[in-house]
Amino acid sequence: AVAAARPTGKPWEEVAEERLYRPLGMASTSSRHSDFVKQTNRAALHVKDDGAWAARIERDPDAQAPAGGVSSTARDLSQWLRLILGNGVYAGKTLIAADALSQTHVPLIARGNNPVSGGASFYGLGWNVEFGRHGLSWGHAGAFSVGARTLVTVFPKEKLGIVIVANAFPTGLPEGLSDSFADLVFDGKVEKDWVKAWDDIYAGLFGPAVAAAKAAYAAPPSPSRPAGPDSVYAGRYANDFIGDAIVSKAGDDLVLKVGPAAGRSYSLRHFDGDLFLTFPDAETPDSPSGVSFVVGADGKASAMTVGFLDDNHLGTLQRVGD
Repeated sequence: AVAAARPTGKPWEEVAEERLYRPLGMASTSSRHSDFVKQTNRAALHVKDDGAWAARIERDPDAQAPAGGVSSTARDLSQWLRLILGNGVYAGKTLIAADALSQTHVPLIARGNNPVSGGASFYGLGWNVEFGRHGLSWGHAGAFSVGARTLVTVFPKEKLGIVIVANAFPTGLPEGLSDSFADLVFDGKVEKDWVKAWDDIYAGLFGPAVAAAKAAYAAPPSPSRPAGPDSVYAGRYANDFIGDAIVSKAGDDLVLKVGPAAGRSYSLRHFDGDLFLTFPDAETPDSPSGVSFVVGADGKASAMTVGFLDDNHLGTLQRVGD
């Protein structure tokens, strides 16, 4: 996207507006988060928290605007669908060359079979190309794990398409509605409960991992060991993979800060001895992760292992300085 915009001398979000959104009359669509937050009628992102949907996070996706940072409406996206179904022609005007658009629909990489419908699926350029129970379809699903789901499905031969946007995650509702819609159009009746089938798929993305984390930290050992004074753990830690991390006192709690300019902050709750818990993932707010310290003979922590950064065994940081 950056390379495509560079010859114009303008940023991607401006090029997208000039070349695509404005010609299609997509007045409520933008690749700027600032335009989204100006809207008084806008959706809030929702995640499941102890079985109930809750708005937890406000996400600024500008850094990935070309690949998931567009805010829009179903009405606006229907105009974009008309462009796709028209092979780049909208209201009699060519906005995208048909040959260029057709290249995005060529199946290039095998994805295996659709996990619910069983259709043979491939990656194209930005599109999933599927040969399913209703013939050829192009599609793409998107999600913010902090609370959004989207889906587009196009049946090019029939000049038929559907776009679904939802402000919740995890949910298989978009795929379920799309499959139900296709059944009604092609067969006159819905074959099965597609929403439930897709809900089960998305629940499986996080459900087992959350259950395992909860079980691991269900209760501290009995008797539990007390933590040392906060000064034992407070300090700066680092490794070549993660960079710097800072543990400091904030009110009555210890806080772990990581990332550029210590931009991500995680409260630490004592669990047992030199082991603390934090809840790092907004999309799974009830899933705990451990942060453990190794305390040396001098009474200071010499190292810290951050569980949610340790999937590849690169989450151990050494104390730097004092």
